[in-house]
Amino acid sequence: MMPANQTTDPFSDIDPIIHAPARLKLVTQLYVVDEADATFLSNATGLTWGNLSTHLRKLEDHEYVKINKEFHGRKPRTVISLTERGRTAFQKYRTTIQTALNDLPS
Repeated sequence: MMPANQTTDPFSDIDPIIHAPARLKLVTQLYVVDEADATFLSNATGLTWGNLSTHLRKLEDHEYVKINKEFHGRKPRTVISLTERGRTAFQKYRTTIQTALNDLPS
């Protein structure tokens, strides 16, 4: 018999903050670099500036990303990086997805 706090749904532990398609694109881009600027992320993910800002704010609110606004010469530049919490959350997300998919019958 399964304990009351467990479920048979292998996807129940998936982090909904990362799982949203736009945020998943952002986190996977940031996972493989130390940092990226907003222009790179917009181009790499195909997100508009408004969507990019909205999804980065959600990730920042959950402390998954750190956003630094700086100047490069006279031009403003927004630099984003995954926090340790964000990196750990993505690793857990990845493991959860892989396990859930591997547990499906062939």
